[in-house]
Amino acid sequence: MFFLKAPWRIGVDVGGTFTDMVVAGADGAMHVCKVPSVPSDPAQGVMNAVARAAADLGIGTVEFLGQCSFFAHGSTVATNTLLERKGARVGMITTEGFRDSLEIRRGIRRNPWDHRTPYPEVLVPRFLRRPMAGRLDTHGRELAPLNLDQVREIGKRFRAEDVEAVAICLMNAFANPAHEIAAAEVLAESWGGDWIARSSAVAPIIGEYERGSTTVVSAYVAPRVVGYLQDLEAALAAAGLRHKLFMLQSNGGAVSVGQIAERPVNLILSGPAAGVGSMRHLAEVSGHDDLLSMEIGGTSCDVMLMSGGRIAITDELAVADYDLVIPSVDIHTVGAGGGTVAGVDGAGMLFAGPKGAGADPGPACYGLGGSEPTVTDANLVLGRLKPGAYAGGSVTLDPEKARASVQDRVADPLGLTVEEGAAGIIRLVEQNLLHAVERISIQRGQNPRRFRLVACGGAGPMHGAPVGRRLGCAAVYVPRQAGAFCALGMLHSDVRQDFMDVHFQELDTLPEQPVENRYRALEERARRLLADEGFAAEAMRTERELDMRYDGQQWDLRIPVAPDDDAAAIRAAFEREYEQRFGHLVPGGRILITALRVVGKGLLPPLAEARIPRAEGPAEPVELRPVFIDERYGTMETAVYRGEDLLPGHGLPGPLLIEEATTTIFAGPGDRVTVDMAGNYLITFEDGEASA
Repeated sequence: MFFLKAPWRIGVDVGGTFTDMVVAGADGAMHVCKVPSVPSDPAQGVMNAVARAAADLGIGTVEFLGQCSFFAHGSTVATNTLLERKGARVGMITTEGFRDSLEIRRGIRRNPWDHRTPYPEVLVPRFLRRPMAGRLDTHGRELAPLNLDQVREIGKRFRAEDVEAVAICLMNAFANPAHEIAAAEVLAESWGGDWIARSSAVAPIIGEYERGSTTVVSAYVAPRVVGYLQDLEAALAAAGLRHKLFMLQSNGGAVSVGQIAERPVNLILSGPAAGVGSMRHLAEVSGHDDLLSMEIGGTSCDVMLMSGGRIAITDELAVADYDLVIPSVDIHTVGAGGGTVAGVDGAGMLFAGPKGAGADPGPACYGLGGSEPTVTDANLVLGRLKPGAYAGGSVTLDPEKARASVQDRVADPLGLTVEEGAAGIIRLVEQNLLHAVERISIQRGQNPRRFRLVACGGAGPMHGAPVGRRLGCAAVYVPRQAGAFCALGMLHSDVRQDFMDVHFQELDTLPEQPVENRYRALEERARRLLADEGFAAEAMRTERELDMRYDGQQWDLRIPVAPDDDAAAIRAAFEREYEQRFGHLVPGGRILITALRVVGKGLLPPLAEARIPRAEGPAEPVELRPVFIDERYGTMETAVYRGEDLLPGHGLPGPLLIEEATTTIFAGPGDRVTVDMAGNYLITFEDGEASA
C-alpha cells in the first residue's frame, strides 16, 4: 500500500510483454506497477493495471479513476493490426489512370540491389480499387467534373462485397479537397458504412502513391483501432474516469480518442513515441539536453536522439514495408529485447534475434512452456538477474530452466561452458544495440561523445554501461523509473496537432503577406482543435516550420522558423541542418520551400518534483553475488544494492547491481554509479577499457 496526493495523472503503456502504469500524484510522488499484457485483448491489460494500482493505493477502482486529472495511453494495437494483417476489408476510390499506383509503388525499394524480394501484398485487392472520372490540376482547379453517379455505383458494389472501410484518394486532392468531400458524402449514402478515410484529411501531400498508401493504412486499421479505443474509453468511464482518454501519437504528442478517429494511422508509433515526454523531463532535471535514449523492452529496442533539446520529427515511415507519410518521432527500432531468442544456426554460428519469445510463453526461465534461450535467460545464468518473483509476482524467474535452455541450445553446440554461452548471447545482443545507436547518431552526423546514453525500458539498464562505453558516450543516465519509461513520458507529453499546407516558392523570393496569411490560417485551425480538447488560450502554443530542399533534389528538411525570421535567417538555419546531416553545402544554392507547417500544442502544467532527502551515510549492499563479467574478468563477487536504499549523494564503484522495482542496473569493473538530486543514476567510466 502506498500514498499519493490527489489529483493524479495516469500513464499506461501496453507493450508486447508487460503493461506498465505510472501514477504521479500532485506532490510529485510516483507509483509504478507492471502486469502481464494480454495480446488477445489489450484493453484487459489496461483494466488489470488499473485494478492493481487501485489495490496498491488501498482504494476502490471508482475512487482511483475519479481522482485522475489526466489519463494517457500508448498502444501497439495499430502497429500490430498492420504487422499481423488483421485489419479491415478495404475498398479504394481513385482517379482514372491511378488504379494501380499502390501496386507500382513508384518502383521504391529499400535495397536497390534486391530485385527478387516481392513487395508486401497490397492491402486493397485490385477489384476493390475503383477508378472514377473527375480531375483537378496541381492548383486545385477543376479540369473535369466529378461523376457522382459512378460514386453511387461504387458504393453499392462495396456494400455487396462486404467492404468495412473505404479510402478515397483523388488526384491533387492536397490542393483542393472538394472532390473528395463530395465523393465521401455520396458514398456514405450508397455504401452505408462507418469508416471513410479521405487523403486530403489524412495526408494532404504531393505524391499519389505515398498519399494513397497512408490513407489506405488508415482505413485498414480504423475499425480495429478506433473500435478498441472507444470500447476502452467507455469501460474506463463506467469504472469511474471523468475525463477524456488521451492517446499518444507517433509525433510524441497526445490527442483525444474523438479527434484521432479521423486519422488512426497517426497511432502507428503510439507507444515508443511517448519517450519524447520522458526525454524532455530528463533533460530538465539533469541539466543536459544532448541525450540518446536506448529503450529496451521484452521484444525490441527503440533508439531516439535529442540534440540541444530538440528531437527530430520525420514524415517518412515504413512499417512492414508499407510506406506512410505522417509526422513521427525519428525512432530506429531493432529486434533486441529481454525476450530476444538466441541459438546456433545450421552453419554453427551464434544468433540472437530478431525473433522474440513474447509474453506467452516467454523466456524459458518463466516456466510457462518456453524452451528457447533468451537474453533474460542469459542474464539469469550470469547472475545479473535475481531468481524468484518479478513485476509484483507476475512472473517467476527459474535459474535451472534458464541454464538448461542455454546449455542445450547454445553452449553444447558451440562447445562452451554455460556461462560462456550466456556471455556470448549478451555480447552479440549488445553489438546489435551498439549498431542501432550508431545508426541514429554517427550516421546522422552526430558525435556520441557529447551525448549521454539514457538506458531505459525494463532491460535497458542491464546493457547501458557496456554499450555506452563502446559507443564513447560521455556517460550513461538511468532514470529510477526506467522500466516504465514510455508510461512515464505520457505524463509529461503535451497535447499536439500537426498541420501542413503544400506551398512551392523560392526562398529568396519569399513574399511576406501571402505566406503569413497561410500560416495564420493553419494556426487558427490548431487553436480551434485545442480548444475542443479543453485548453484555454493561455495554455496553447503554436510553432512554425518550413519544408525546404536545394533545387533539383528530391527530399526535404524540416526547419523550425520564427514569425520574424527573414530569408537570410531561414537560409542560415537550413544550411546548418543540411551540413550537419550530409556533411557539405551548396554555397549560394537555390533553395525551394515545399510546404508550410504549424505544430499546435496544448500545454499541461508541469508535474511537481518529489523531494528526495540526501544520503546521510554510505550505502550498504544487501548481498554479494557471484556474477560472470566476461572472459577477461571471469566471475566476480558483485555487490547488490536495493534501489530504495540509494539516495542523492551516494557514489558506488562497479562491478555492482542495483535492483529497482521495474528494472535491474548493471555496472562493470571501471564504472562508477552516482545518484543525482533527481534520484536518477549517472554511470561514468573511470578507464578506457570496455566492460562486458
